[in-house]
Amino acid sequence: MRRPFTRALALGAAAALIMLTSPAPATADSVVIGGFPVDISQSPWTVALSSRDRFGGTRAGQFCGGVVVGQSKILTAAHCLSMAVLGLPPGQVRDLKVIAGRTDLTSSQGQEIPVTATWVNPQYNSYTNAGDFAVLTLASPLPASSVIPMAAAGDGGYASGTAATVYGWGDTTGGGEYAHSLWGTNVKVLPDTTCEQAYPGGADGRYVAASMLCAGEPEGGRDACQGDSGGPLIAGGRLIGLVSWGDGCGQPGRPGVYTRVSAAVGALSDGR
Repeated sequence: MRRPFTRALALGAAAALIMLTSPAPATADSVVIGGFPVDISQSPWTVALSSRDRFGGTRAGQFCGGVVVGQSKILTAAHCLSMAVLGLPPGQVRDLKVIAGRTDLTSSQGQEIPVTATWVNPQYNSYTNAGDFAVLTLASPLPASSVIPMAAAGDGGYASGTAATVYGWGDTTGGGEYAHSLWGTNVKVLPDTTCEQAYPGGADGRYVAASMLCAGEPEGGRDACQGDSGGPLIAGGRLIGLVSWGDGCGQPGRPGVYTRVSAAVGALSDGR
């Protein structure tokens, strides 16, 4: 069972050792339970967060996903930059990079861009998972064509029943089989009442509609998973969510929970 906030690679001293010695290093949160392969040209806004120093080189050091929301700005999950994941403060990770324009992590396609600054939402609560977003600043800009607009509050993409797609390089089965290439899976935005019933509080987490949304299928089978944290949930050509947390992967009655992107729009507007 995945604990609520571990859609990212859980590090720390012991976890770091496991990840660096594992034949298939874990990543942050996968988007590909019940999914399909995607070429990066179809989703140029999807990027991988990378640190070979912390996560090894088998999959180019990928540990989380991110989204291009400005030519030099990447939106990701706050917990991706936590001590629990990185084992260090993000400013002390010597090779923190964003990999853009790369379908297969084992290839040399695209570019690897150093991160020059990190900003973590000061309202992020690691216990409730509320406010789970952060912003990375890149050393060099990406093309404007890679930028995807963020859905503001009231956008129709947040409505229950909306068809959406989530992307990532994470676990494709829920059993630790991490993808080398980008995958996506189609899900539906679920009613807040469904999510509140699934996660009323306690060990499985608490769903807070003001800063979260959940998506999947009531019967399970399509979901994000380990290795996809911080990756995008897209509806109608706009970013509506970031992979954040959940209980298991693709389990009936346990939908994936995403950061509601409208909560992050203000931070980006303030120049983060």
